[in-house]
Amino acid sequence: MNILVATSEAAPFAKTGGLADVCGALPVALAQRGHQVAVILPAYRQTRHCGVPLHPLNLRFDIPIGNRIVSGRLLESRLPDSNVPVYLVEHHDYFDRQELYREGGDDYRDNCERFVFFSRAVLEAIRLLKWPVDVLHVNDWQTGLIPAYLKIEYCHTRGYEQIASLFTIHNMAYQGLFWHWDMLVTGLDWKYFNYRQLEFYGKLNLLKTGIVFADTITTVSPRYAQEIQTPEQGCGLESVLAGRAADLHGVLNGVDYREWDPAHDKRLPVQYGPANWAHGKAACKMALQREMGLPARPEVPLLGLVGRLADQKGLDLVEQVLARWVGPEDVQWVILGTGEPKYHELFAQLSRNHGHKVAAKLSFNNDLAHRIEAGCDVFVMPSRYEPCGLNQMYSLRYGAVPVVRATGGLADTIIDATPENLAAGVANGFVFQDYHDGALEHALRRACNAYRTQPKVWDRLVTTGMKQDVSWAKSAKRYEELYMRAIETRRTRGCAPA
Repeated sequence: MNILVATSEAAPFAKTGGLADVCGALPVALAQRGHQVAVILPAYRQTRHCGVPLHPLNLRFDIPIGNRIVSGRLLESRLPDSNVPVYLVEHHDYFDRQELYREGGDDYRDNCERFVFFSRAVLEAIRLLKWPVDVLHVNDWQTGLIPAYLKIEYCHTRGYEQIASLFTIHNMAYQGLFWHWDMLVTGLDWKYFNYRQLEFYGKLNLLKTGIVFADTITTVSPRYAQEIQTPEQGCGLESVLAGRAADLHGVLNGVDYREWDPAHDKRLPVQYGPANWAHGKAACKMALQREMGLPARPEVPLLGLVGRLADQKGLDLVEQVLARWVGPEDVQWVILGTGEPKYHELFAQLSRNHGHKVAAKLSFNNDLAHRIEAGCDVFVMPSRYEPCGLNQMYSLRYGAVPVVRATGGLADTIIDATPENLAAGVANGFVFQDYHDGALEHALRRACNAYRTQPKVWDRLVTTGMKQDVSWAKSAKRYEELYMRAIETRRTRGCAPA
């Protein structure tokens, strides 16, 4: 198959979160299965400093934006260590900015216009590249208009008649909501601004647009595919998703083991695998304690937390547990991330007042994230909701036993260390159900007690996790099946939206 992945982020070119990791790794896995795959994303300022060369192509295009014509051109590159081409849509006014979507805490006011331009440019790129695309795999609200344009404007255009679309939802909380007058920017007829298609409580909703018009819909874990059809996690679109339940599938994200594997991770002081993890993690733990200014005490459980510092990630629960633990409990915490100012202040204060127990780095540091996975004994992910999650899967590979809440991809990947699961050899972490600080605290106590007093159980948990295969190979095979399903749906339903 010929597959074009359209995305607003792809590692290493531009990244704010897990979307970039997916769109940087899945195309390579698909290419390894024999498909012709390419990626297309905006040529942000960030892409020019990603360490991968960009080359201009002699391909220019004109895009209608409202009553104006806006011009752009294509650049070309490659995903590292692969033959997967990457095309970048260049327009300096739209994309040569300090950040990808927002600056100073506020979204760019012309975000709708920016991604209308990008969405139309993706479809024009197919014509300019003269590439017979079978499937357009589009991701999140930034590309939600592409399936609509494909069915409304390009349905009977030569070269586009049989292109199927697959739309992946990475996080329901981000929907691309804009005022209704931005319909003029899209260039689509006002008749599509209705409650069944583009309209959402008087606003234009680009995530909903992708859901309605795509041939097939996926999200990033089986559990999350179920959860988003409920009022608790559907973010107002649960009925739209329930109406497309037959076309909605959960496909768990994978881990790129070229990047995340302690056996050959050059960021670590010592490399290790399942056979010698005890020695390797001991060395990495001591090095991490020293790097973060903590006492080098091998007997103390070292708890790691990496990610966005926000309520969604369960930081309100962590705050409550830390308030009780920081004095009496003999454990250490290493925290890395950025997010809400209140958590910056909290962890900065804890680091100052309890520097022998809490070390926080309030920034993004990919190298340190690797060393935390390798050096900590326990990895904490108590998310309120988690579409997929990658850090818990990194933790499995690095022998850091996860403590997670049973939601989304966390529930799909982490199996609780009950006596039955341990006896069956499938346990790989500690899981709690209720979103409550007491439930998190109980799970953390179970983990710390097992680390201190049950070495055989701990060895079993670590080795079970390290030997698991959560690579992109299995996920790529599932996407391959769903691409075929999307193609069949396109042939059967034609240009009719769901």
